[in-house]
Amino acid sequence: MVRIEKSYPRIGETVVEYTLMNGLKLFVVPKPRYRRKYAFFAARYGGMDMQFLRGGQRYDTPAGIAHYLEHKMFDTEDGSAMVTLSRNGAEPNAFTSNAMTGYYFDCTEHFEENLRTLLSFVSVPYFTDESVEKERGIIAQEIRMVEDSPDWQVYEKLLACLYRSSPARVPIAGTVESIAGITAQTLYECHRAFYCPSNMALCVVGNVDAERVAALAGDILPRERGEEITRCYGEKEDAAAACGETVSKMEVSLPQFLVGFKCAAEDADLMRQSLVGEMACDVLLGDSSPLYQRLYDEGLINASFGGGFDQLPGVACLCAGGESGHAREVSDAILAEARRLAREGVDPAFFEQVRRASFGATLRAMNSFENIAVSLVDGCFRGFDALRFPEVYESITPADIERFLRENITEARRALSIIEPGKESGPL
Repeated sequence: MVRIEKSYPRIGETVVEYTLMNGLKLFVVPKPRYRRKYAFFAARYGGMDMQFLRGGQRYDTPAGIAHYLEHKMFDTEDGSAMVTLSRNGAEPNAFTSNAMTGYYFDCTEHFEENLRTLLSFVSVPYFTDESVEKERGIIAQEIRMVEDSPDWQVYEKLLACLYRSSPARVPIAGTVESIAGITAQTLYECHRAFYCPSNMALCVVGNVDAERVAALAGDILPRERGEEITRCYGEKEDAAAACGETVSKMEVSLPQFLVGFKCAAEDADLMRQSLVGEMACDVLLGDSSPLYQRLYDEGLINASFGGGFDQLPGVACLCAGGESGHAREVSDAILAEARRLAREGVDPAFFEQVRRASFGATLRAMNSFENIAVSLVDGCFRGFDALRFPEVYESITPADIERFLRENITEARRALSIIEPGKESGPL
């Protein structure tokens, strides 16, 4: 076991980091003045990991299987780990993203017992054909509910417009049709492939003893590292969006839209790229930007309008939208403003305003035990130290923002998804 203690004086945090013999990464963030304890245990396995190589064999699994597995992981031979944790004073839950599946709880008492339960049920799956079949109906209902959401439809259709082969265009939960092919055997195979210590990380935040947490993890988790996985995310995407526009109809009171730009996916410093992308989005169309104010004053957008920058395995995008009957006009205005900023430069005072606001929001997020834990684990999986963000913010200049806008906010990279009031057009 390797132990490293890191200090982050600018944000007032200390992290004790372990690498166990089985390859597990463990982070402990001591909070001695708090009663609360939070544990987050995650696998680097998400909705986009449908195709992979393991032990020289290629696996093609159905869309939605990572999310399906998350649902079933709480099953144990004795009943439900969710019930066990709740009865023991913990508040458990889980989520599946494009690149990660995470299980967590927080509690004030019985922490070690709850941690044992968490590590045990995530490491030792228990499924039956009957329980898998029963869950299929529950997940199918969940999928149908989401598909009835205009917010979901406009986003998923945008991703399908942006990408040709990336599994980013496939819903995390899959479809009713895709989950029909999931069996207990398929779930066991994916668990064996991805839920191994070398592909997982554990973070504990709170008033805990770091050495005790490390000892518990070493005692409970498998000794074997697990086999190496090669992930397949389709053919490399070119710069241009797959198609320019998609228009659908749903029973909505107001038209909705989402414009997206297919951004270059850099492998060098993902954290820096993420912060540059977020700041570029705020400079371009944040609610304090000149563009936002103009579009709002002209009645082209309302308070629902917003945007963001997102990184997914192998791809990235900047998107913005909301309720508006002037989607194409807003989309053109965003493109024109990006060109202007790239040509004339970003106002230095406004840049500093955006940087301070973005840094402040990131710093405030560190008040949350959950945000600390998820950030550390996400950074671990993607190869960066999430708590070094103060230094990264300091390194970003107006020239970085201008370069990002010049290279990524272009006509060729643009796609537009619109939902108009009317009879539903049906599923994707």
